[in-house]
Amino acid sequence: MRTLSFATLPSSSSASLVASSIRALRLAIPFPSSTYCNRGRRRGGGAEAGAPRMAAANGGEGGGGGGASKSKLATHVDRIKQLVHRESTDGWEKCWEQGLTPWDLGRPTPIIQQLHQMGALPKGRALVPGCGSGYDVVSIACPDRSVVGIDISEIAIQRAIQLFSSSPNANHFIFLKEDFFTWNPTELFDLIFDYTFFCAIEPEIRGAWAERMSELLRPDGELITLMFPISDHIGGPPYKVSISDYEEVLCPMGFKAISIMVNELAVGPRKGKEKIGRWKKIINNSSL
Repeated sequence: MRTLSFATLPSSSSASLVASSIRALRLAIPFPSSTYCNRGRRRGGGAEAGAPRMAAANGGEGGGGGGASKSKLATHVDRIKQLVHRESTDGWEKCWEQGLTPWDLGRPTPIIQQLHQMGALPKGRALVPGCGSGYDVVSIACPDRSVVGIDISEIAIQRAIQLFSSSPNANHFIFLKEDFFTWNPTELFDLIFDYTFFCAIEPEIRGAWAERMSELLRPDGELITLMFPISDHIGGPPYKVSISDYEEVLCPMGFKAISIMVNELAVGPRKGKEKIGRWKKIINNSSL
């Protein structure tokens, strides 16, 4: 179910990687004074308020390719939308079957890999919904963290198993074909990582997404959301998102944002249209 990111991975200089590492480290530090769930706060401009249309909406702006490649990408995106809207039960499976997976980077998401390498992620059990080919799952799996990747597409799950069944850390992750909204695992999670999943679902069911996040996380668990695409385009998938879209569904479920920052490691045309949010489930003892 993972959708949609349209970028090739850029090269980075050593200096920029050092700067990115410093910024990423800051993401691990809680900010108790955060006001992101304060509905009365004044929202400014920037990427959230006025970002240009994402690649899916205008033929691949910022991708660095020629007109022909942009036209081909736009055609693929239109086809994906048709499949998802027409095939209500297996539209995403059809996308994988036809090779229409422009969201698949073919490597781990840089920021989540960076946080793992810096020791800035919770240990214990982790979940990656809409895991696709499984790169992020494998990237953060380790002896201190067992990771479950789920996807509604059988083809995606089989591809992930084929790619990574022989990985050195294979004992620390598993791939399952499951529907995020109906799946009932036997244990809760300490960490959930959502990227290009929230934007794949219809806005009308985002409340159900937040409810499931709350149900699947331990009381002190952490949800990491890469908010993409922060854009003003119409329709989807991918559907446009904003910080307020996450706040409106997560805050009533007891989540509090401990940090929300621009993702400095966003790839290609996603730069400037992507933020990373770290949310904690707040234990409410007021009734005791």
